[in-house]
Amino acid sequence: MRGADTPSARTVLSVADETPTVRTLEFEDAELARAAPGQFAMVWVPGAGELPMSVMVSGTAGRAAFTVRAHGPSSRALYGVREGGLIGVRGPYGNSFDATARSALLVGGGTGLVPLMRLITRLPPDARIGLAMGSRDAGEVLFEARARELAQGREIRIEVATDDGSRGLAGTAVDAARRLLDSGGYAAAYTCGPEPMMAALVREAAARGVPAQASVERVMKCGVGICGSCCMDDRVVCCDGTVFGGEHLASSADFGRACRSKSGATVPL
Repeated sequence: MRGADTPSARTVLSVADETPTVRTLEFEDAELARAAPGQFAMVWVPGAGELPMSVMVSGTAGRAAFTVRAHGPSSRALYGVREGGLIGVRGPYGNSFDATARSALLVGGGTGLVPLMRLITRLPPDARIGLAMGSRDAGEVLFEARARELAQGREIRIEVATDDGSRGLAGTAVDAARRLLDSGGYAAAYTCGPEPMMAALVREAAARGVPAQASVERVMKCGVGICGSCCMDDRVVCCDGTVFGGEHLASSADFGRACRSKSGATVPL
């Protein structure tokens, strides 16, 4: 792993619009290209500070990518970086999903699908995959075709849910996941996205006896366990996670209920 304190400069080689509000920036980085599914990088945008980003899989050897939705000041700045622009990266950090299940349910909301795309490539070559995808509307559905491409001949069933019902089910990724769970036969569930959604998915999986793993997204300022901004109960997500098992999360007083704001105050989710 590169030095924790010093970002490495990277030139953005391509920018692709995924939806009207989401784009992917690709760059050369052999170390991040090998990141395990669930690991993240700290990304520095000149003049805008750092933010944590899941590492998107690239179709080109030696390259990695970040998929970003313009939301806060730092993500808007990253969203605005154009081809030829410079960013700083450090990492990868954190643990990863246990990608051994031969029948795997993947559940993602919005850009939470990013680590799940990398997970698809690491599952066993004979894995059967169910993928539940949630988005705001039909225009914001992410990575459906990309998921089929990455599955590379594996059996994959995709269920899409949109908040407004303009595509697939009217509802959330959990509603789509429920349809897949009810079909039975999954050995493990993996999820990333909004924390209340993940908490609901963990409960649904547990009720059916399916072990779950969740990649938790929280405010991160350092990425190396110093600042404590990403704490969840007595754990720091950047070092003890980002991936936690369902049994641990079921006993958490914070997961799906509360987190820390950028000022350090506890706020309800």
